[in-house]
Amino acid sequence: MRRHCRAEPAAARLLSVPGVGPITVSAILAGAPDIRGFRSGRDFAAWLGLVPRQNSSGGKERLGRITKMGDRTIRRLLVIGAMSTIRWSRGKQNFAQSWLGRIIARKPIKLVAVALANKMARIIWAVMAREETYRTA
Repeated sequence: MRRHCRAEPAAARLLSVPGVGPITVSAILAGAPDIRGFRSGRDFAAWLGLVPRQNSSGGKERLGRITKMGDRTIRRLLVIGAMSTIRWSRGKQNFAQSWLGRIIARKPIKLVAVALANKMARIIWAVMAREETYRTA
């Protein structure tokens, strides 16, 4: 008789997120601490090093490059998944009107991939913390 593991439903939930494949899921489940330990998706993205470095002073907000302080493997897999999602999305109708299409029109593609990886990390946190599958908007 097969015993059910808690990781199986979590893996299925993570696979529902666009740009997240089996290798990324296994890296997240193996390398990330308990998701409930993070207060928000931004904290999880910051742990991965996918948020901009802040050099703010005197009420003036200055955001720089990503911090790269977290797990290098998971961060790299999320950026690769984001590039894959960008390539796949470009062939769809109404791409220019989408969030991704509007950003690509004015920013370099690698920067957009990191922004999408940040968004994916926040979605992963929400999917895992709420124990729900990903729903498209």
